[in-house]
Amino acid sequence: MLELPLNVDYTGKVAVVTGAGGILCGTMARAFAQAGAKVAALDLNEESVKELAEEVKREGYICHGYKANVLDAEELEAVHQQILSDLGPCDILVNGAGGNHPRATTDNEYHHEKKEGQKTFFDLEPKGVDFVFQLNFQGTLLPVQVFAKDMAKRKSGCILNVSSMNAYIPLTKIPAYSAAKAAVSNFTQWLATHFAGTGIRCNAIAPGFLVSNQNRTLLFQEDGSPTARSNKILSGTPMGRFVEGEELLGAVFFLCDDRAASAITGVSLPIDAGFSAYSGV
Repeated sequence: MLELPLNVDYTGKVAVVTGAGGILCGTMARAFAQAGAKVAALDLNEESVKELAEEVKREGYICHGYKANVLDAEELEAVHQQILSDLGPCDILVNGAGGNHPRATTDNEYHHEKKEGQKTFFDLEPKGVDFVFQLNFQGTLLPVQVFAKDMAKRKSGCILNVSSMNAYIPLTKIPAYSAAKAAVSNFTQWLATHFAGTGIRCNAIAPGFLVSNQNRTLLFQEDGSPTARSNKILSGTPMGRFVEGEELLGAVFFLCDDRAASAITGVSLPIDAGFSAYSGV
């Protein structure tokens, strides 16, 4: 059971969360269920979302797990139809699916410091870069095309995208991921404008540095000590620590609440322990 940060009642709402097989979005799915929503947890990893759904159900809440590839429009539409049958039309869509890939990552931070055998900017594979862009941008666009149809028909609903601090200030080594998340932030503003007359709000959260399975080896040595990159991050973060996954929930609940955030659309809210506020001096 999670300790929810806000007393928000989502009873009667259907929340669709992509990327729910991961820790962060799985936590969001669980939180929405505890707040009364009927949750559809989507992920390419069917085993993970099915396990999540069973755990949430045992706790007395409503959550269904669905295998879904956010880059396959036909598969998403099939899942959409199943969710309509199982839970009803979508009220809240959280686009959490995303991530980076080693083929789109350089080994060196600065080109003039390159060493023999390192993968440089010039060695990045087009297919790897394309995959990162598709997963983060197309993986946000396609679910909106599918699930926002429910919202447009009923003239209400909320879309929450997951951007990143990389969208504001690109990080070294990960050019494709940084650029793709910048596209997600821009797309969030576009959607907010496009749907402004329909009653649909669209916002994003921009998490700072969290420790996840995807970046753990970049941040910590095998013995658990921080890497040089980890030390650089923390020295540039005023609060001097990483963000915890559950610390995203307050912003998620706030932005998805039609009463609390009724006039808020088109924003990307940093949740970064002060990283974006610090100039380095």
